[in-house]
Amino acid sequence: MADEAKAKGNAAFSAGRFEEAARHFGDAIALAPDNHVLYSNRSAAYASLGRYKEALADAERTVALRSDWAKGYSRLGAARLGLGDPAAAVEAYEKGLALEPSNAALKDGLAQARQALPRARPASGADAIGNVFQGADIWSKIAADPTTRPYLEQPDFTQMLREVQRNPGSLNNYLSDPRMVQVLSLLLNIRIQTQNGSQASEPAPEPSQSTPPPPSPKQQQKQPETKPREPEPEPVEMTDEEKERKEKKATAQKEKEAGNAAYKKKDFETAIQHYTKAMELDDEDISYLTNRAAVYLEMGQYDECIKDCDVAVERGRELRADFKMISRALTRKGTALAKLAKSSKDYDVAIETFQKALTEHRNPDTLKRLNDAERAKKDLEQQEYYDPKLADEEREKGNEFFKQQKYPEAVKHYTEALRRNPKDPKVYSNRAACYTKLGAMPEGLKDAEKCIELDPTFSKGYTRKGAIQFFMKEYDKAMETYQEGLKHDPSNQELLDGVKRCIQQINKANRGELTPEELKERQGKAMQDPEIQNILTDPVMRQVLIDFQENPRAAQEHLKNPGVKQKIQKLVSAGIVQMK
Repeated sequence: MADEAKAKGNAAFSAGRFEEAARHFGDAIALAPDNHVLYSNRSAAYASLGRYKEALADAERTVALRSDWAKGYSRLGAARLGLGDPAAAVEAYEKGLALEPSNAALKDGLAQARQALPRARPASGADAIGNVFQGADIWSKIAADPTTRPYLEQPDFTQMLREVQRNPGSLNNYLSDPRMVQVLSLLLNIRIQTQNGSQASEPAPEPSQSTPPPPSPKQQQKQPETKPREPEPEPVEMTDEEKERKEKKATAQKEKEAGNAAYKKKDFETAIQHYTKAMELDDEDISYLTNRAAVYLEMGQYDECIKDCDVAVERGRELRADFKMISRALTRKGTALAKLAKSSKDYDVAIETFQKALTEHRNPDTLKRLNDAERAKKDLEQQEYYDPKLADEEREKGNEFFKQQKYPEAVKHYTEALRRNPKDPKVYSNRAACYTKLGAMPEGLKDAEKCIELDPTFSKGYTRKGAIQFFMKEYDKAMETYQEGLKHDPSNQELLDGVKRCIQQINKANRGELTPEELKERQGKAMQDPEIQNILTDPVMRQVLIDFQENPRAAQEHLKNPGVKQKIQKLVSAGIVQMK
Protein backbone atom coordinates (compact mmCIF):
# COMPACT_ATOMS: atom_id res chain seq x y z
CA MET A 1 0.00 0.00 0.00
CA ALA A 2 2.92 2.33 0.66
CA ASP A 3 4.31 1.60 -2.79
CA GLU A 4 0.90 2.34 -4.31
CA ALA A 5 0.70 5.68 -2.52
CA LYS A 6 4.26 6.47 -3.57
CA ALA A 7 3.48 5.65 -7.20
CA LYS A 8 0.51 8.04 -7.08
CA GLY A 9 2.77 10.71 -5.63
CA ASN A 10 5.37 10.18 -8.36
CA ALA A 11 2.69 10.48 -11.04
CA ALA A 12 1.28 13.67 -9.52
CA PHE A 13 4.77 15.16 -9.17
CA SER A 14 5.58 14.40 -12.81
CA ALA A 15 2.33 16.14 -13.82
CA GLY A 16 3.23 19.23 -11.79
CA ARG A 17 0.54 18.62 -9.13
CA PHE A 18 2.91 19.15 -6.20
CA GLU A 19 0.23 19.60 -3.51
CA GLU A 20 -1.32 16.27 -4.46
CA ALA A 21 2.12 14.66 -4.65
CA ALA A 22 2.97 15.82 -1.12
CA ARG A 23 -0.31 14.38 0.15
CA HIS A 24 0.33 10.97 -1.43
CA PHE A 25 3.90 10.88 -0.12
CA GLY A 26 2.49 11.69 3.32
CA ASP A 27 0.12 8.73 3.06
CA ALA A 28 3.06 6.53 2.13
CA ILE A 29 5.12 7.82 5.09
CA ALA A 30 2.26 6.95 7.45
CA LEU A 31 2.53 3.37 6.23
CA ALA A 32 6.35 3.22 6.07
CA PRO A 33 7.73 5.86 8.49
CA ASP A 34 11.35 4.67 8.20
CA ASN A 35 11.63 4.93 4.42
CA HIS A 36 14.13 7.71 3.69
CA VAL A 37 13.13 7.92 0.01
CA LEU A 38 9.58 8.95 0.93
CA TYR A 39 10.82 11.88 3.02
CA SER A 40 13.18 12.88 0.20
CA ASN A 41 10.35 12.87 -2.33
CA ARG A 42 8.02 14.88 -0.11
CA SER A 43 10.84 17.36 0.53
CA ALA A 44 11.11 17.85 -3.25
CA ALA A 45 7.33 18.40 -3.47
CA TYR A 46 7.38 20.95 -0.65
CA ALA A 47 10.36 22.77 -2.22
CA SER A 48 8.47 22.94 -5.51
CA LEU A 49 5.58 24.59 -3.64
CA GLY A 50 7.96 27.09 -1.96
CA ARG A 51 7.22 25.56 1.45
CA TYR A 52 10.88 25.40 2.44
CA LYS A 53 10.39 24.93 6.19
CA GLU A 54 8.51 21.69 5.56
CA ALA A 55 11.04 20.78 2.87
CA LEU A 56 13.91 21.34 5.36
CA ALA A 57 12.23 19.18 8.02
CA ASP A 58 11.80 16.30 5.57
CA ALA A 59 15.35 16.71 4.25
CA GLU A 60 16.79 16.60 7.77
CA ARG A 61 14.72 13.48 8.47
CA THR A 62 16.06 11.94 5.25
CA VAL A 63 19.67 12.56 6.29
CA ALA A 64 18.99 11.28 9.79
CA LEU A 65 17.60 8.02 8.41
CA ARG A 66 20.33 7.57 5.80
CA SER A 67 23.43 9.71 6.42
CA ASP A 68 25.45 8.02 3.67
CA TRP A 69 22.92 8.82 0.91
CA ALA A 70 24.12 11.77 -1.20
CA LYS A 71 20.62 12.59 -2.48
CA GLY A 72 19.52 13.54 1.02
CA TYR A 73 22.09 16.34 1.13
CA SER A 74 20.83 17.60 -2.22
CA ARG A 75 17.36 17.98 -0.67
CA LEU A 76 18.92 19.59 2.42
CA GLY A 77 20.88 22.10 0.34
CA ALA A 78 17.85 23.02 -1.78
CA ALA A 79 15.71 23.66 1.34
CA ARG A 80 18.39 25.78 3.02
CA LEU A 81 18.96 27.79 -0.12
CA GLY A 82 15.22 28.38 -0.42
CA LEU A 83 15.18 29.68 3.16
CA GLY A 84 17.90 32.22 2.29
CA ASP A 85 20.84 30.48 3.96
CA PRO A 86 23.31 29.91 1.09
CA ALA A 87 26.23 29.21 3.43
CA ALA A 88 24.35 26.33 5.07
CA ALA A 89 23.29 25.16 1.60
CA VAL A 90 26.95 25.12 0.52
CA GLU A 91 27.75 23.03 3.56
CA ALA A 92 25.03 20.49 2.68
CA TYR A 93 26.05 20.23 -0.96
CA GLU A 94 29.72 19.78 -0.03
CA LYS A 95 28.83 17.02 2.40
CA GLY A 96 26.92 15.26 -0.38
CA LEU A 97 29.81 15.66 -2.82
CA ALA A 98 32.12 14.08 -0.30
CA LEU A 99 29.93 10.98 -0.58
CA GLU A 100 29.38 11.11 -4.33
CA PRO A 101 31.91 13.41 -6.06
CA SER A 102 30.48 12.92 -9.55
CA ASN A 103 26.87 13.80 -8.69
CA ALA A 104 25.83 16.45 -11.20
CA ALA A 105 22.82 17.66 -9.17
CA LEU A 106 25.02 18.30 -6.15
CA LYS A 107 27.57 20.19 -8.24
CA ASP A 108 24.89 22.38 -9.78
CA GLY A 109 23.35 23.03 -6.39
CA LEU A 110 26.73 23.97 -4.93
CA ALA A 111 27.40 26.41 -7.75
CA GLN A 112 24.00 27.99 -7.27
CA ALA A 113 24.50 28.30 -3.50
CA ARG A 114 27.93 29.87 -3.89
CA GLN A 115 26.55 32.34 -6.36
CA ALA A 116 24.10 33.43 -3.70
CA LEU A 117 26.84 34.01 -1.10
CA PRO A 118 27.71 37.68 -0.28
CA ARG A 119 30.53 38.95 -2.51
CA ALA A 120 33.96 39.14 -0.78
CA ARG A 121 36.70 41.71 -1.37
CA PRO A 122 39.79 40.70 -3.41
CA ALA A 123 42.16 38.50 -1.43
CA SER A 124 45.81 39.23 -0.65
CA GLY A 125 48.51 37.63 1.46
CA ALA A 126 47.08 34.91 3.64
CA ASP A 127 43.75 35.39 1.92
CA ALA A 128 45.34 34.33 -1.37
CA ILE A 129 46.54 31.06 0.17
CA GLY A 130 43.16 30.60 1.80
CA ASN A 131 41.56 30.84 -1.66
CA VAL A 132 42.81 27.35 -2.48
CA PHE A 133 40.02 26.15 -0.18
CA GLN A 134 37.40 27.65 -2.52
CA GLY A 135 37.61 24.98 -5.21
CA ALA A 136 34.39 23.05 -5.98
CA ASP A 137 36.22 19.74 -5.68
CA ILE A 138 38.02 20.37 -2.36
CA TRP A 139 35.84 17.94 -0.42
CA SER A 140 36.28 15.21 -3.02
CA LYS A 141 40.09 15.75 -2.97
CA ILE A 142 40.22 15.42 0.80
CA ALA A 143 38.01 12.32 0.66
CA ALA A 144 40.16 10.76 -2.05
CA ASP A 145 43.42 10.98 -0.04
CA PRO A 146 43.81 8.18 2.56
CA THR A 147 45.72 10.45 4.98
CA THR A 148 43.09 13.21 5.01
CA ARG A 149 39.87 11.20 4.53
CA PRO A 150 39.40 10.52 8.30
CA TYR A 151 39.38 14.28 8.99
CA LEU A 152 35.95 14.57 7.34
CA GLU A 153 34.49 12.46 10.11
CA GLN A 154 35.79 14.91 12.78
CA PRO A 155 33.25 17.72 13.45
CA ASP A 156 35.83 20.23 14.76
CA PHE A 157 37.91 19.87 11.57
CA THR A 158 34.94 20.23 9.21
CA GLN A 159 33.95 23.35 11.18
CA MET A 160 37.46 24.80 10.67
CA LEU A 161 37.35 23.97 6.98
CA ARG A 162 33.99 25.69 6.48
CA GLU A 163 35.24 28.78 8.36
CA VAL A 164 38.27 29.03 6.03
CA GLN A 165 35.94 28.68 3.03
CA ARG A 166 33.78 31.49 4.32
CA ASN A 167 36.75 33.70 5.29
CA PRO A 168 40.08 32.76 3.59
CA GLY A 169 41.89 35.27 5.82
CA SER A 170 41.14 33.15 8.88
CA LEU A 171 43.53 30.42 7.66
CA ASN A 172 46.38 31.72 9.90
CA ASN A 173 44.24 31.00 12.95
CA TYR A 174 44.26 27.26 12.17
CA LEU A 175 47.76 26.61 10.85
CA SER A 176 48.78 25.45 14.32
CA ASP A 177 46.55 22.41 13.72
CA PRO A 178 48.60 19.69 11.92
CA ARG A 179 45.44 18.46 10.16
CA MET A 180 44.98 21.83 8.49
CA VAL A 181 48.65 21.86 7.49
CA GLN A 182 48.26 18.36 6.02
CA VAL A 183 45.22 19.45 3.97
CA LEU A 184 46.98 22.61 2.82
CA SER A 185 49.97 20.49 1.73
CA LEU A 186 47.57 18.30 -0.26
CA LEU A 187 45.86 21.25 -1.94
CA LEU A 188 49.14 23.08 -2.80
CA ASN A 189 50.81 19.81 -3.82
CA ILE A 190 53.90 20.61 -1.66
CA ARG A 191 55.39 19.29 1.60
CA ILE A 192 55.03 21.62 4.58
CA GLN A 193 56.86 21.09 7.85
CA THR A 194 54.74 20.80 10.96
CA GLN A 195 55.55 22.54 14.20
CA ASN A 196 57.04 19.40 15.76
CA GLY A 197 59.52 19.08 12.86
CA SER A 198 58.44 15.58 12.10
CA GLN A 199 58.19 16.27 8.38
CA ALA A 200 60.66 18.04 6.12
CA SER A 201 59.32 20.88 4.12
CA GLU A 202 60.03 23.49 1.59
CA PRO A 203 58.92 27.01 2.21
CA ALA A 204 55.75 27.77 0.46
CA PRO A 205 56.39 30.96 -1.45
CA GLU A 206 53.53 33.36 -1.16
CA PRO A 207 52.28 34.33 -4.57
CA SER A 208 53.73 37.69 -5.57
CA GLN A 209 50.89 40.05 -5.90
CA SER A 210 50.87 43.81 -6.09
CA THR A 211 48.98 45.64 -3.44
CA PRO A 212 45.62 46.55 -4.82
CA PRO A 213 44.77 50.23 -5.00
CA PRO A 214 42.37 51.53 -2.39
CA PRO A 215 38.76 51.24 -3.47
CA SER A 216 37.16 54.26 -5.05
CA PRO A 217 34.11 55.90 -3.45
CA LYS A 218 31.87 54.12 -5.96
CA GLN A 219 33.49 50.81 -5.14
CA GLN A 220 33.03 51.54 -1.45
CA GLN A 221 29.31 51.83 -2.00
CA LYS A 222 27.35 48.79 -0.87
CA GLN A 223 27.10 46.21 -3.62
CA PRO A 224 23.54 45.13 -4.47
CA GLU A 225 22.69 41.85 -2.82
CA THR A 226 22.33 38.95 -5.24
CA LYS A 227 18.98 37.26 -4.67
CA PRO A 228 19.36 33.50 -4.74
CA ARG A 229 17.27 32.03 -7.50
CA GLU A 230 14.61 29.67 -6.40
CA PRO A 231 15.61 26.03 -6.85
CA GLU A 232 13.77 24.23 -9.61
CA PRO A 233 11.75 21.13 -8.73
CA GLU A 234 13.97 18.09 -8.58
CA PRO A 235 12.83 14.72 -9.85
CA VAL A 236 11.54 12.35 -7.21
CA GLU A 237 13.75 9.46 -6.33
CA MET A 238 13.14 5.87 -7.47
CA THR A 239 14.38 3.01 -5.37
CA ASP A 240 16.46 0.25 -6.89
CA GLU A 241 13.44 -1.97 -6.51
CA GLU A 242 11.29 0.45 -8.51
CA LYS A 243 13.91 0.78 -11.21
CA GLU A 244 14.12 -2.97 -11.48
CA ARG A 245 10.33 -3.24 -11.72
CA LYS A 246 10.28 -0.63 -14.47
CA GLU A 247 12.95 -2.49 -16.43
CA LYS A 248 11.04 -5.74 -16.04
CA LYS A 249 7.86 -4.12 -17.35
CA ALA A 250 9.71 -2.85 -20.41
CA THR A 251 11.17 -6.29 -21.05
CA ALA A 252 7.74 -7.86 -20.59
CA GLN A 253 6.30 -5.58 -23.25
CA LYS A 254 9.00 -6.70 -25.67
CA GLU A 255 8.14 -10.32 -24.93
CA LYS A 256 4.49 -9.54 -25.61
CA GLU A 257 5.33 -7.96 -28.97
CA ALA A 258 7.39 -11.03 -29.88
CA GLY A 259 4.45 -13.23 -28.88
CA ASN A 260 2.08 -11.19 -31.05
CA ALA A 261 4.40 -11.58 -34.03
CA ALA A 262 4.62 -15.35 -33.50
CA TYR A 263 0.83 -15.58 -33.15
CA LYS A 264 0.32 -13.85 -36.51
CA LYS A 265 2.66 -16.39 -38.09
CA LYS A 266 0.63 -19.23 -36.50
CA ASP A 267 3.72 -20.22 -34.50
CA PHE A 268 1.62 -20.88 -31.42
CA GLU A 269 4.22 -22.69 -29.28
CA THR A 270 6.65 -19.78 -29.61
CA ALA A 271 3.88 -17.29 -28.87
CA ILE A 272 3.01 -19.15 -25.66
CA GLN A 273 6.67 -19.08 -24.58
CA HIS A 274 6.86 -15.29 -25.05
CA TYR A 275 3.57 -14.58 -23.27
CA THR A 276 4.59 -16.86 -20.39
CA LYS A 277 7.91 -15.03 -20.03
CA ALA A 278 6.09 -11.70 -20.04
CA MET A 279 3.82 -12.93 -17.24
CA GLU A 280 6.82 -13.97 -15.16
CA LEU A 281 8.35 -10.50 -15.57
CA ASP A 282 5.19 -8.50 -14.91
CA ASP A 283 2.13 -9.88 -13.11
CA GLU A 284 0.32 -6.53 -13.18
CA ASP A 285 -0.72 -6.67 -16.85
CA ILE A 286 -3.47 -9.22 -17.58
CA SER A 287 -3.13 -8.78 -21.35
CA TYR A 288 -0.36 -11.39 -21.29
CA LEU A 289 -2.84 -13.89 -19.84
CA THR A 290 -5.65 -13.03 -22.26
CA ASN A 291 -3.25 -13.23 -25.20
CA ARG A 292 -2.02 -16.66 -24.13
CA ALA A 293 -5.64 -17.71 -23.69
CA ALA A 294 -6.28 -16.68 -27.31
CA VAL A 295 -3.41 -18.94 -28.43
CA TYR A 296 -4.79 -21.89 -26.45
CA LEU A 297 -8.18 -21.23 -28.05
CA GLU A 298 -6.65 -21.40 -31.53
CA MET A 299 -4.85 -24.62 -30.61
CA GLY A 300 -8.03 -26.25 -29.33
CA GLN A 301 -6.68 -26.46 -25.77
CA TYR A 302 -9.92 -25.12 -24.32
CA ASP A 303 -9.33 -26.12 -20.69
CA GLU A 304 -6.02 -24.22 -20.64
CA CYS A 305 -7.75 -21.23 -22.21
CA ILE A 306 -10.44 -21.25 -19.51
CA LYS A 307 -7.82 -21.44 -16.73
CA ASP A 308 -5.94 -18.41 -18.10
CA CYS A 309 -9.17 -16.44 -18.47
CA ASP A 310 -10.23 -17.20 -14.87
CA VAL A 311 -6.84 -16.04 -13.55
CA ALA A 312 -7.01 -12.93 -15.75
CA VAL A 313 -10.46 -11.98 -14.41
CA GLU A 314 -9.46 -12.55 -10.78
CA ARG A 315 -6.16 -10.69 -11.13
CA GLY A 316 -7.80 -7.94 -13.16
CA ARG A 317 -10.30 -7.24 -10.41
CA GLU A 318 -7.48 -7.08 -7.84
CA LEU A 319 -5.63 -4.57 -10.00
CA ARG A 320 -8.82 -2.68 -10.93
CA ALA A 321 -7.99 -3.27 -14.58
CA ASP A 322 -9.89 -1.75 -17.49
CA PHE A 323 -13.41 -3.22 -17.86
CA LYS A 324 -12.65 -3.92 -21.51
CA MET A 325 -9.82 -6.26 -20.50
CA ILE A 326 -12.10 -8.12 -18.06
CA SER A 327 -14.73 -8.39 -20.80
CA ARG A 328 -12.17 -9.76 -23.25
CA ALA A 329 -11.13 -12.49 -20.82
CA LEU A 330 -14.77 -13.47 -20.18
CA THR A 331 -15.55 -13.50 -23.91
CA ARG A 332 -12.66 -15.87 -24.60
CA LYS A 333 -13.73 -18.09 -21.73
CA GLY A 334 -17.28 -18.19 -23.08
CA THR A 335 -15.98 -19.11 -26.54
CA ALA A 336 -13.96 -22.00 -25.09
CA LEU A 337 -16.96 -23.22 -23.07
CA ALA A 338 -19.13 -23.15 -26.19
CA LYS A 339 -16.52 -25.21 -28.03
CA LEU A 340 -16.64 -27.81 -25.25
CA ALA A 341 -20.46 -27.98 -25.17
CA LYS A 342 -21.86 -31.44 -25.90
CA SER A 343 -25.46 -30.90 -24.83
CA SER A 344 -27.91 -28.01 -24.70
CA LYS A 345 -27.36 -27.65 -20.95
CA ASP A 346 -23.61 -27.25 -21.50
CA TYR A 347 -24.35 -24.01 -23.32
CA ASP A 348 -25.92 -22.49 -20.21
CA VAL A 349 -22.56 -21.66 -18.58
CA ALA A 350 -21.18 -20.31 -21.87
CA ILE A 351 -24.24 -18.07 -22.33
CA GLU A 352 -23.94 -16.87 -18.72
CA THR A 353 -20.24 -16.04 -19.28
CA PHE A 354 -21.03 -14.03 -22.43
CA GLN A 355 -23.71 -12.13 -20.52
CA LYS A 356 -21.19 -11.27 -17.79
CA ALA A 357 -18.76 -10.06 -20.46
CA LEU A 358 -21.44 -7.75 -21.88
CA THR A 359 -22.06 -6.41 -18.37
CA GLU A 360 -18.40 -5.39 -18.18
CA HIS A 361 -18.28 -3.93 -21.70
CA ARG A 362 -20.87 -4.18 -24.46
CA ASN A 363 -19.30 -4.83 -27.85
CA PRO A 364 -20.61 -6.37 -31.10
CA ASP A 365 -18.27 -9.36 -31.10
CA THR A 366 -19.39 -10.60 -27.68
CA LEU A 367 -23.04 -9.99 -28.56
CA LYS A 368 -22.67 -12.04 -31.75
CA ARG A 369 -21.05 -14.90 -29.84
CA LEU A 370 -23.91 -14.82 -27.33
CA ASN A 371 -26.50 -15.01 -30.11
CA ASP A 372 -24.61 -17.90 -31.74
CA ALA A 373 -24.49 -19.79 -28.44
CA GLU A 374 -28.22 -19.29 -27.84
CA ARG A 375 -28.98 -20.49 -31.37
CA ALA A 376 -26.75 -23.53 -30.97
CA LYS A 377 -28.44 -24.33 -27.64
CA LYS A 378 -31.86 -24.19 -29.31
CA ASP A 379 -30.74 -26.46 -32.15
CA LEU A 380 -29.34 -28.99 -29.70
CA GLU A 381 -32.50 -28.89 -27.63
CA GLN A 382 -34.46 -29.71 -30.76
CA GLN A 383 -32.11 -32.56 -31.60
CA GLU A 384 -32.31 -33.89 -28.06
CA TYR A 385 -36.12 -33.69 -28.19
CA TYR A 386 -36.27 -35.54 -31.51
CA ASP A 387 -38.29 -38.79 -31.28
CA PRO A 388 -40.11 -40.03 -34.43
CA LYS A 389 -42.09 -42.63 -32.50
CA LEU A 390 -43.55 -40.11 -30.08
CA ALA A 391 -44.13 -37.77 -33.03
CA ASP A 392 -46.33 -40.37 -34.73
CA GLU A 393 -48.30 -40.85 -31.53
CA GLU A 394 -48.92 -37.10 -31.28
CA ARG A 395 -49.95 -36.95 -34.96
CA GLU A 396 -52.55 -39.71 -34.39
CA LYS A 397 -53.93 -37.82 -31.42
CA GLY A 398 -54.20 -34.73 -33.60
CA ASN A 399 -56.05 -36.70 -36.28
CA GLU A 400 -58.61 -37.91 -33.72
CA PHE A 401 -59.32 -34.37 -32.55
CA PHE A 402 -59.57 -33.19 -36.18
CA LYS A 403 -62.25 -35.82 -36.87
CA GLN A 404 -64.09 -34.57 -33.80
CA GLN A 405 -63.80 -31.02 -35.21
CA LYS A 406 -61.81 -29.99 -32.14
CA TYR A 407 -59.33 -28.00 -34.22
CA PRO A 408 -57.45 -26.09 -31.44
CA GLU A 409 -56.71 -29.38 -29.67
CA ALA A 410 -55.65 -30.93 -32.98
CA VAL A 411 -53.24 -28.01 -33.62
CA LYS A 412 -51.70 -28.54 -30.15
CA HIS A 413 -50.89 -32.21 -30.85
CA TYR A 414 -49.66 -31.53 -34.39
CA THR A 415 -47.33 -28.86 -33.00
CA GLU A 416 -45.94 -31.32 -30.42
CA ALA A 417 -45.47 -33.88 -33.19
CA LEU A 418 -43.42 -31.35 -35.18
CA ARG A 419 -41.26 -30.64 -32.12
CA ARG A 420 -40.52 -34.35 -31.91
CA ASN A 421 -39.95 -34.64 -35.66
CA PRO A 422 -39.72 -31.32 -37.56
CA LYS A 423 -39.12 -33.06 -40.90
CA ASP A 424 -42.52 -34.79 -41.30
CA PRO A 425 -44.43 -33.14 -44.25
CA LYS A 426 -47.68 -34.93 -43.38
CA VAL A 427 -47.92 -33.17 -40.02
CA TYR A 428 -47.45 -29.76 -41.67
CA SER A 429 -50.22 -30.69 -44.15
CA ASN A 430 -52.57 -31.73 -41.36
CA ARG A 431 -51.90 -28.62 -39.30
CA ALA A 432 -52.48 -26.49 -42.41
CA ALA A 433 -55.93 -28.09 -42.73
CA CYS A 434 -56.64 -27.19 -39.08
CA TYR A 435 -55.60 -23.59 -39.59
CA THR A 436 -57.86 -23.41 -42.66
CA LYS A 437 -60.82 -24.59 -40.56
CA LEU A 438 -59.95 -21.99 -37.92
CA GLY A 439 -59.71 -19.22 -40.54
CA ALA A 440 -55.97 -18.69 -39.84
CA MET A 441 -55.10 -18.48 -43.52
CA PRO A 442 -51.55 -17.02 -43.27
CA GLU A 443 -50.51 -19.72 -40.80
CA GLY A 444 -52.13 -22.43 -42.94
CA LEU A 445 -50.41 -21.13 -46.09
CA LYS A 446 -47.05 -21.14 -44.31
CA ASP A 447 -47.51 -24.78 -43.21
CA ALA A 448 -48.58 -25.84 -46.71
CA GLU A 449 -45.50 -24.24 -48.25
CA LYS A 450 -43.28 -25.97 -45.64
CA CYS A 451 -44.95 -29.27 -46.52
CA ILE A 452 -44.12 -28.79 -50.21
CA GLU A 453 -40.57 -27.73 -49.33
CA LEU A 454 -39.98 -30.95 -47.36
CA ASP A 455 -41.56 -33.19 -50.02
CA PRO A 456 -42.20 -31.60 -53.46
CA THR A 457 -43.93 -34.82 -54.64
CA PHE A 458 -46.53 -34.86 -51.85
CA SER A 459 -49.81 -33.98 -53.63
CA LYS A 460 -51.66 -33.13 -50.44
CA GLY A 461 -49.35 -30.15 -49.90
CA TYR A 462 -50.48 -28.62 -53.22
CA THR A 463 -54.17 -29.22 -52.54
CA ARG A 464 -53.81 -27.55 -49.10
CA LYS A 465 -51.99 -24.55 -50.52
CA GLY A 466 -54.33 -24.18 -53.52
CA ALA A 467 -57.44 -24.40 -51.32
CA ILE A 468 -56.13 -21.62 -49.04
CA GLN A 469 -55.26 -19.39 -52.00
CA PHE A 470 -58.69 -20.05 -53.58
CA PHE A 471 -60.35 -19.15 -50.27
CA MET A 472 -58.31 -15.93 -50.23
CA LYS A 473 -59.69 -15.27 -53.78
CA GLU A 474 -56.21 -15.39 -55.31
CA TYR A 475 -57.51 -17.55 -58.16
CA ASP A 476 -54.56 -17.13 -60.53
CA LYS A 477 -52.12 -18.15 -57.77
CA ALA A 478 -54.33 -21.05 -56.74
CA MET A 479 -54.45 -22.29 -60.33
CA GLU A 480 -50.63 -22.11 -60.56
CA THR A 481 -50.38 -24.19 -57.37
CA TYR A 482 -52.82 -26.83 -58.65
CA GLN A 483 -51.02 -27.00 -62.00
CA GLU A 484 -47.66 -27.42 -60.23
CA GLY A 485 -49.11 -30.33 -58.25
CA LEU A 486 -50.44 -31.98 -61.40
CA LYS A 487 -46.87 -32.14 -62.73
CA HIS A 488 -46.11 -34.64 -59.95
CA ASP A 489 -49.52 -36.36 -59.89
CA PRO A 490 -51.36 -35.76 -63.25
CA SER A 491 -54.41 -37.87 -62.36
CA ASN A 492 -55.06 -36.39 -58.91
CA GLN A 493 -58.78 -35.57 -58.99
CA GLU A 494 -58.58 -33.04 -56.15
CA LEU A 495 -55.98 -31.04 -58.07
CA LEU A 496 -58.00 -31.29 -61.32
CA ASP A 497 -61.12 -30.05 -59.57
CA GLY A 498 -59.15 -27.18 -58.10
CA VAL A 499 -58.04 -26.07 -61.57
CA LYS A 500 -61.65 -26.12 -62.82
CA ARG A 501 -62.86 -23.98 -59.94
CA CYS A 502 -60.11 -21.45 -60.59
CA ILE A 503 -60.93 -21.28 -64.33
CA GLN A 504 -64.59 -20.69 -63.55
CA GLN A 505 -63.78 -17.76 -61.31
CA ILE A 506 -61.29 -16.29 -63.76
CA ASN A 507 -63.77 -16.59 -66.68
CA LYS A 508 -66.44 -15.02 -64.57
CA ALA A 509 -64.21 -12.00 -64.17
CA ASN A 510 -63.37 -11.98 -67.87
CA ARG A 511 -67.06 -11.92 -68.79
CA GLY A 512 -67.66 -9.06 -66.41
CA GLU A 513 -70.08 -11.09 -64.35
CA LEU A 514 -68.72 -9.89 -61.06
CA THR A 515 -70.94 -7.68 -58.94
CA PRO A 516 -69.54 -4.21 -58.17
CA GLU A 517 -68.86 -5.33 -54.62
CA GLU A 518 -67.02 -8.45 -55.80
CA LEU A 519 -65.03 -6.44 -58.34
CA LYS A 520 -64.07 -3.82 -55.77
CA GLU A 521 -63.03 -6.48 -53.25
CA ARG A 522 -61.00 -8.37 -55.83
CA GLN A 523 -59.27 -5.19 -57.07
CA GLY A 524 -58.47 -4.07 -53.53
CA LYS A 525 -56.90 -7.44 -52.72
CA ALA A 526 -55.00 -7.46 -56.01
CA MET A 527 -53.51 -4.03 -55.43
CA GLN A 528 -51.90 -5.36 -52.24
CA ASP A 529 -50.22 -8.17 -54.18
CA PRO A 530 -46.53 -7.33 -54.86
CA GLU A 531 -46.66 -9.25 -58.14
CA ILE A 532 -49.59 -7.17 -59.43
CA GLN A 533 -47.82 -4.00 -58.26
CA ASN A 534 -44.71 -4.95 -60.24
CA ILE A 535 -46.77 -5.59 -63.40
CA LEU A 536 -48.51 -2.22 -63.16
CA THR A 537 -45.24 -0.34 -62.61
CA ASP A 538 -43.42 -2.10 -65.46
CA PRO A 539 -42.93 0.47 -68.29
CA VAL A 540 -43.34 -2.24 -70.97
CA MET A 541 -46.63 -3.47 -69.51
CA ARG A 542 -47.90 0.07 -69.14
CA GLN A 543 -47.33 0.59 -72.85
CA VAL A 544 -49.11 -2.73 -73.57
CA LEU A 545 -52.15 -1.61 -71.58
CA ILE A 546 -52.21 1.71 -73.46
CA ASP A 547 -52.10 -0.21 -76.77
CA PHE A 548 -55.06 -2.34 -75.64
CA GLN A 549 -57.08 0.84 -75.30
CA GLU A 550 -55.82 2.80 -78.31
CA ASN A 551 -54.26 0.33 -80.78
CA PRO A 552 -56.05 -3.09 -80.88
CA ARG A 553 -53.81 -4.36 -83.68
CA ALA A 554 -50.67 -3.74 -81.63
CA ALA A 555 -52.39 -5.34 -78.67
CA GLN A 556 -52.89 -8.55 -80.64
CA GLU A 557 -49.20 -8.61 -81.41
CA HIS A 558 -48.41 -8.25 -77.71
CA LEU A 559 -50.52 -11.31 -76.87
CA LYS A 560 -48.24 -13.46 -79.03
CA ASN A 561 -45.59 -12.98 -76.33
CA PRO A 562 -46.19 -15.72 -73.68
CA GLY A 563 -44.80 -13.59 -70.88
CA VAL A 564 -47.00 -10.63 -71.72
CA LYS A 565 -50.03 -12.88 -72.15
CA GLN A 566 -49.49 -14.41 -68.70
CA LYS A 567 -49.26 -11.00 -67.04
CA ILE A 568 -52.41 -9.80 -68.82
CA GLN A 569 -54.20 -12.90 -67.57
CA LYS A 570 -53.14 -12.10 -63.99
CA LEU A 571 -54.53 -8.60 -64.31
CA VAL A 572 -57.79 -9.98 -65.71
CA SER A 573 -58.08 -12.53 -62.90
CA ALA A 574 -57.46 -9.77 -60.36
CA GLY A 575 -60.27 -7.67 -61.86
CA ILE A 576 -57.82 -4.93 -62.85
CA VAL A 577 -58.38 -5.46 -66.60
CA GLN A 578 -61.56 -6.61 -68.35
CA MET A 579 -61.58 -8.24 -71.76
CA LYS A 580 -64.53 -7.52 -74.09
